[in-house]
Amino acid sequence: MNLRSPGPTPCPDDVLQAMGHQMIHHRSPAFAEIIRRVTDGLKQLFETQHDVFCLSASGTGAMEAMTVNTLSPGDRVLVVSIGVFGDRFATVAKTYGADVTKIDFEWGTAADPEAVAQALQQDASYKAVCVTHNETSTGVTNDIEAIAAAVRRVRPDILLLVDAISSLGSLRCRVDAWDLDVVATGSQKGWMVPPGLAMVSVSPRGWQAYERSTMPRFYFDLGKARDFLAKGQTPWTPAISIFFALDVALKTLVAEGIDGIVARHQRIADACRRGVKSLGLELLADERSASNTVTAVKVPDGVDWPKLYRLLQDEYDTLIEGGQGPLAGKIFRIGHLGWVSEQDITATIDTLRAALPRLGYKLPEAAAAS
Repeated sequence: MNLRSPGPTPCPDDVLQAMGHQMIHHRSPAFAEIIRRVTDGLKQLFETQHDVFCLSASGTGAMEAMTVNTLSPGDRVLVVSIGVFGDRFATVAKTYGADVTKIDFEWGTAADPEAVAQALQQDASYKAVCVTHNETSTGVTNDIEAIAAAVRRVRPDILLLVDAISSLGSLRCRVDAWDLDVVATGSQKGWMVPPGLAMVSVSPRGWQAYERSTMPRFYFDLGKARDFLAKGQTPWTPAISIFFALDVALKTLVAEGIDGIVARHQRIADACRRGVKSLGLELLADERSASNTVTAVKVPDGVDWPKLYRLLQDEYDTLIEGGQGPLAGKIFRIGHLGWVSEQDITATIDTLRAALPRLGYKLPEAAAAS
């Protein structure tokens, strides 16, 4: 199948083959070698000299870990939301008792760094800012560098928690240079690995917040993760097969280098957007803030999205995802992160060219003739 979801994403053959290795014990020297090698590779791609940990969880587990390790019940938190996953960050923080204020931006647009700074200026009691780097529900990338700079200008010591679940490993996210405190990503996105691991970096400021935090934590206790990593272990039984997979994938990603990874995703995203527009379809996001990992496309008038979704899978062996929340039925999303090529995107556009007219959509003359 041409799997073009924003996650899980396709995996290379060598990554999948690695998962078939016989189990090893998670307290063994063999596992210690793997976790140390994986941690070193992750630090290179996070662009950090600080701590990085692997948790056996999904991206949402990483969001929970960021929250419970740095905040206390009643802490004032500003959550910057541009879509479903920004809203989820707010929900996680509220669930654990944080006093959350959400600053919302129109879905399909990026957050305005100056609006975030202004919100902080109006209330000096905020302990943390939570923000999504790349919002897969709308196909928009926030300018985290600019947001972080605006936040630091107003509140140099405030905690900055970043959901980089669908950006790290695909887009540039300079954790140290941009002064980000706790940053998380997930194996099933740009890392070319199945779901199962969440990777989290922690800055010295993040550790200071950890020492003050009183939210309950057990499985996701990053202090325990730090103690066990020093021994080449994890606190609890990890997803060992996913470690095998990530170990192989990181060799490829580190060899390609951050500049190569970023350029590849830019090139493929540009091809996707050109292809979509060639069919006469409209993008949801302004291209200045459009994500290089997922393209959100408005469902054309007269086309029933559930029918298109089923048709693409049943007859064209292609999966693209629909909209979420208020965008359900109104957009579809083409994922192009991780193990993806221009040929994969060309095949997706060709499939849409063939399928859409079967549901009543009239292609532009140039697209119909190609």
